[in-house]
Amino acid sequence: MNRLATAFLLSAIASSVALAEQPPGALGACQVTRPGGGLHENDFLSVGLSGKYVFRPGGPGFVDSDGALGIKVLWTRKVSGRLEVGGRRLDGAAPAARAYINDLGEAGIQPSYLLFPTPGCWQITGQLGDSKLTFVVMVEKVGEGPGWRMQGLPRGSRVSSIPVDGI
Repeated sequence: MNRLATAFLLSAIASSVALAEQPPGALGACQVTRPGGGLHENDFLSVGLSGKYVFRPGGPGFVDSDGALGIKVLWTRKVSGRLEVGGRRLDGAAPAARAYINDLGEAGIQPSYLLFPTPGCWQITGQLGDSKLTFVVMVEKVGEGPGWRMQGLPRGSRVSSIPVDGI
């Protein structure tokens, strides 16, 4: 496993440990997906996952040019296909979630930035053809959020946002 993939995986595991230490009901009505060992997976995809992302000054993540909150997420494609990612907010109205993806072949590791237009409870789906992996995460913003500011789509990346009706 290369250093980038290892860093993503360790970050996801650390986040899941922090989530597991929270008292029951701490995430309110948002029924977050609790990954086993920091991974949520099926026969087609796996994703390094935290059930809760807190965007705070000095913390991980970034604020995009449109105000969306972004975080690095590592996917692994177990079958060949072009990864598409999108999502919808479950506890209120908001534009669809999106991902910035820099394609790395047709299978294997696929890092991405997952962007949430607003804080709240989000259902996210990764899709390879007809195969899907769906999870729920809680997104919170403290103050102005992280200091890192991104100015939209990074060079060499594409925007992915699968239709929320299809989730």
